Amino acid sequence: MTMSSTTDSVTVLTGMYAAEAEYLAAGGPGEDSFDLLAPFFAPDVELHQANALPYGGTWRGHSGMAQFFLAMGQAWDMFDMMEQKFLATGETAVVLTQVRARARVTGRELSFPILQTITLKDGRITEVRPFYWDTQAIADACVAPVSTA
Repeated sequence: MTMSSTTDSVTVLTGMYAAEAEYLAAGGPGEDSFDLLAPFFAPDVELHQANALPYGGTWRGHSGMAQFFLAMGQAWDMFDMMEQKFLATGETAVVLTQVRARARVTGRELSFPILQTITLKDGRITEVRPFYWDTQAIADACVAPVSTA
């Protein structure tokens, strides 16, 4: 591992998270273009979300990432990344993020950590694998209770 590869990874990731925050602040999917985020992701990027989540599954390419952000926007009214720790080792990085979020359908607020492994190549993100501490709590917060009446 070289210092420059670590620095480059952190630079790419901090740039992407800043662009994501700007994108979401502008209204996100349907309100602003994914073009703000596209330069940070390889054209064949893969995002693997836990299947138990409302936005679960594998999202591929720039169009898949744009669809993922649309699904996230439908699930969350607010999704703030409060603090982040970067552990970059060249082409592989681990990011620990503390999130504060409010579900759009239920209005429930949650605070939870996400640990992501992120692969980078040639200065672009090629793969993201987020790990959640409690996918059930997140899924439950995003789904309106079923009426028994």
